[in-house]
Amino acid sequence: MTLVKTSFISLLLVSVSLFTANNANASSETEALKARIQSMEKELSDIKSLLRQQINTSATKAEVDAVKKEVQVSNNQQNERESYDSKVHLGGYGQVGFSDGNLTNSRFNQVQFSPILHYQYRDDLLLEAELEIEVEESGETKIGLEYLTIDWLVNDYMALVAGKFLSPLGQFRQNLHPGWINKLPSAPSGFGHDQAAPVSDVGIQLRGGVPFGDASHVNYAVFVSNGPELELNEEGDEIEAVESAGFTRDIDGNKLFGGRIGFLPIPNVEIGLSGGVGDIALEGESDRDYEVFGVDFYAQVAKLDIRGEYMKQEIASLSSSIAEEGQQWEAWYLQSSYKFFTNKFEAVARYSDFDSTHADQFQRQWAIGLNYLIAPNAQLKLAYEFNEGLANSSNDDDNLLLQMAFGF
Repeated sequence: MTLVKTSFISLLLVSVSLFTANNANASSETEALKARIQSMEKELSDIKSLLRQQINTSATKAEVDAVKKEVQVSNNQQNERESYDSKVHLGGYGQVGFSDGNLTNSRFNQVQFSPILHYQYRDDLLLEAELEIEVEESGETKIGLEYLTIDWLVNDYMALVAGKFLSPLGQFRQNLHPGWINKLPSAPSGFGHDQAAPVSDVGIQLRGGVPFGDASHVNYAVFVSNGPELELNEEGDEIEAVESAGFTRDIDGNKLFGGRIGFLPIPNVEIGLSGGVGDIALEGESDRDYEVFGVDFYAQVAKLDIRGEYMKQEIASLSSSIAEEGQQWEAWYLQSSYKFFTNKFEAVARYSDFDSTHADQFQRQWAIGLNYLIAPNAQLKLAYEFNEGLANSSNDDDNLLLQMAFGF
């Protein structure tokens, strides 16, 4: 615009000069002035064209900037929607332990890391998976899949769960066994692997909870799975244990049906009832009946926690089998704990009993412990087990236990 203004002033001066020129020189200078005016008019025309081009270019840039801004806003909104729709959470726990027995050497006997992945899509789907990574006695690292499920959250009261899941029978295995939750460094007698309580299944289940009155609540889980398998002793003539490691095969093709229902009549009090029925078989043999039954309870009064659980597995006899006798495994425990000193310390006492048709599996145990809560999700535990079992066996060995466990 400055260039246009300068040209206009120059043109005005020229016009004034024409009117004030000497009459004698008018004839000779007129032609020169006309030529100069034509030149200035052409220059002015070129300037106008340039200005129009610049204006058009500016408008185009503004439109491009507006489109870019709109695209950016759309991308941000899409990212926000995707961020809202999908949520990822990494949790888990780690634990290390020490044991010193009367019949065994002292040793650092536990190094375990269990990462847990949760991936949720909106309020509709949830994927859960836990790895179990631990160091074995030989020093080798063992990696296992503790569970993996895809959960369809049908509504506020029901979820359809498919995959490998911890057994919903009872409470200890599905909710209490992680080191940062379990109040003692060991499992109750009979609630370990291949004992009286089922461990895991591969199948589907429906689980959830519904209000029942103003203060009551009912939770439930019903499932169908491939079921457990039978394990023979070394001689191959007697059934040693029921294995429930979560198999993707099904030897007899028959499924296990079961479930648990829990009733909370008042807050901080729960009573649970579990059961399952199905057929079980050794490979190449006929089926035999299999049953599992359990009862559990929990109560909290101020800083005092009390819980207990009973579990029984039983298989029928089969005359045509190489291991024809029926077997049963039965276990129960009662545990109490009390927090003191601003809830940083916790005293624990537990009695547990495991009975079986095999004398070498029998064990009665008293366990007492003192925990220091480093944080709500981290504990340092000191415990001592008084064990009674088959003489000179591991089940008869008293143990001093130390454990540090951290959940995240």
